[in-house]
Amino acid sequence: MKKRKILIPEPKSRFLLVKCPDCENEQILFDHASTIVKCLVCGRVLASPTGGRAEIDAKVLKILE
Repeated sequence: MKKRKILIPEPKSRFLLVKCPDCENEQILFDHASTIVKCLVCGRVLASPTGGRAEIDAKVLKILE
C-alpha cells in the first residue's frame, strides 16, 4: 500500500517589511496591494497597484512568512 503525500497549497502573496527611502521608516505592506500605500511618517508612495502584484518603490528588508 502506497502512502500519498498530501499537498497543501501555499499562498503566492506575502507581507513585506520595507524601508522608506526618504525618512528611513520601516513599515509592513502587502505585496498584492490593491490601493496606493503611503509612508505613515512622510507620505511618500511606497507601493502602487498594477492589477496583480504591486509595484514596490521602497527597499524590501524582509519577507514575512
